[in-house]
Amino acid sequence: MQSDRLLLRGRVLTFKSEPQTPDDTSSYDYIEDGALLIEDGMIRARGAYCDVVAKAGDAEIIDHRPHLLTAGFIDTHIHFPQVQIVASWGAQLLDWLNSYTFPEETRFADDDHAASMACRFFDLLINHGTTTSVAFCSVHKGSANAYFEEAEQRNMRVIGGKVMMDRNAPDGLRDTPIGGYDDSKELIAKWHGRGRAHYAITPRFAITSTPDQMEMAGALVAEHPDCYVQTHLSENRNEIAYTLELYPRAKDYLDVYQGYGLLSSKMLLGHSIHLEPREIDALAETKARPVFCPTSNLFLGSGLFDDAGLRARGITNAIATDIGAGTSYSMLQSLNEGYKILQLQDQKLHPLRAFHWITRGNALALGLEDKIGTLDEGTEADIVVLNARATDAMSLRMERAETLSEELFVLQMLGDDRVIDEVYVAGRPQKR
Repeated sequence: MQSDRLLLRGRVLTFKSEPQTPDDTSSYDYIEDGALLIEDGMIRARGAYCDVVAKAGDAEIIDHRPHLLTAGFIDTHIHFPQVQIVASWGAQLLDWLNSYTFPEETRFADDDHAASMACRFFDLLINHGTTTSVAFCSVHKGSANAYFEEAEQRNMRVIGGKVMMDRNAPDGLRDTPIGGYDDSKELIAKWHGRGRAHYAITPRFAITSTPDQMEMAGALVAEHPDCYVQTHLSENRNEIAYTLELYPRAKDYLDVYQGYGLLSSKMLLGHSIHLEPREIDALAETKARPVFCPTSNLFLGSGLFDDAGLRARGITNAIATDIGAGTSYSMLQSLNEGYKILQLQDQKLHPLRAFHWITRGNALALGLEDKIGTLDEGTEADIVVLNARATDAMSLRMERAETLSEELFVLQMLGDDRVIDEVYVAGRPQKR
């Protein structure tokens, strides 16, 4: 039987602040022979092995040397009902939604199907080192229940919500303004703040919600200001044009959401690529969070996310996989493709900032940095163990790596599920 008290030994890396340069050693703690003492799902001590073992008492010791221990990865934008349409060929956003996404999501009206997919979805997340997800469920209330129920069984910290969509979608995939409101309110009452779960009020995007439904979303936000809000923004030029046809009074795309009172630091806006100056001003003012989805943006040919431009305005950007237009469950592969997108704009994503981004950085974007995203004492023990020599190609490259940054860059560019040696969720090792 697994002990409730564990001492994990290995090379420990955790971030204290966002690294400003590729050699910013002040931004992180790195312990070559380190240890984490875990009890009741929390990190009770962190430090050199010789110091922590003295406090460990009868804790079970698990030796992960020579591997690297970091905080579990955080995925801030993912579509749970799209797990079986990843790698569907040949379309840009609106055609892709109509050809693949909407038909697939109608299947989630079946609660048994939703439950089966939820189990496989979380297996995939764990296998890729992701311990927290922010997910869009389908329009069906049962899909959200399946998502939260499976996460609860695994004691994972998650955010999610059923999408609200009452137009421009097929039969079986629409709710109504009042129906979407009622279902969301019921799910909030059931799941928000229960265990490690948080609810996200989720109007899918402006094209699939009427003004009446947007009013209902705004009412939910006003009634539940501690809930998250998630949607999509400015992913595709045709999407933007169609949105402005549907909302002719809006100054721009973001103004649709702003006009209904949805913007705050609790709002996550997937993509946010083709932004107008006024929209950038509004993001800076309201502290709403753009979410960079590199593999999806490349797969659908959507455009290049201006990370540096938004950051220069003091805007906090998150990063995510966006499964299923995204092409990998791996946050490492999101960093890989994100690096290339930024290179095309003469922007740099050095490995220290990259690993900060998918751990503490995304936790900051969610306002959960006191709970997840670091290996600080008193935080939740969501931990990933990384093997930078997991493949022959990586092992060969690592023969020449001399620094921690070089190792992280090998993981960033060549890593995927094969580098994940172990995952702990709330201090419990996961079956993989």
